[in-house]
Amino acid sequence: MSHPAYRTYSTTVARVAALSPNFTRITLTGEDLVHFATDGLDQRIKLILPLADGTITDVGQFDEQDFTSAWYKRWRQLPDEKRNPIRTYTVRAARPEAREIDVDFVLHGVDGPASAWASAAVEGDALQVVGPDARAAERGGLEWKPGDAGTVLIAGDETAAPAICAIVQSLPADARGEVFVEVPTTADALELDTPDAVHVTWLGRDGTPHGERLTAAVRAWGERRSSAQSVPAASVPERPSSRSARSGSAQDEGRSTTETEESDDILWEVPEAASGTEYAWLAGEAGTITSLRRHLVRDLGIDRRSVAFMGYWRTGRAENS
Repeated sequence: MSHPAYRTYSTTVARVAALSPNFTRITLTGEDLVHFATDGLDQRIKLILPLADGTITDVGQFDEQDFTSAWYKRWRQLPDEKRNPIRTYTVRAARPEAREIDVDFVLHGVDGPASAWASAAVEGDALQVVGPDARAAERGGLEWKPGDAGTVLIAGDETAAPAICAIVQSLPADARGEVFVEVPTTADALELDTPDAVHVTWLGRDGTPHGERLTAAVRAWGERRSSAQSVPAASVPERPSSRSARSGSAQDEGRSTTETEESDDILWEVPEAASGTEYAWLAGEAGTITSLRRHLVRDLGIDRRSVAFMGYWRTGRAENS
């Protein structure tokens, strides 16, 4: 019997642990989690959150034979009062042998459905998780693809922190690079084991505008990189805008290199394999992340095939489920 890459898991809250003033780890348990894939890294999942009365509408999400887009289409057609919120998260850790997964939540009040649910979650609360099935021949939802690159730049805000932590802990012992994580407050810095040559900097906003400290840190990294190479960033020659200079991804079709690098319309682009010895992974608020990506490619001359960037969310907009 073939199995789909993703399936829906019925889970309940096993434990709730406060990690910092704004981070909470919720451990979920469920018998079917024995089949949850343990690929780790930045593995994306979908959370189907309960309605106000604690219920989750049945739209066929547990029917494996129907697990394509049919149940999702039915979900979209539901009236508002029956349509459960769906939000994208990253698995922090998976222990299929114990039938458990950990999901770290950023708590930012009760206006957002995920934060509201996590803020009030107690042992036994129900939650449905759409995640990878270890029995499937192929799986997806992973964007960390450094290839043979030994030097990394990882940068993101609090929404990317769980993925960043999982990635950093998976790096080989000889990895080199810098990691920048912007979080709401200085007290939100988390303990993290890293290779000796990988330096992690937690950037507490503490009232400064979102993205300001992350942008400054990445730009300062770029200046150090340019100085180390003895090549001023401004003197890096521009690459030609011909098709031969582009990665050839589906997102590039019909766009010149300059348009692709400058456009704010593209909020997510992940090369299939890094080009060269450097690899950058950027995730978080879309405006900040696309700006940083442009800086790396346009100003520092880093090959765009070695820069993965993911706009997890955009200021002023709810997530498109």
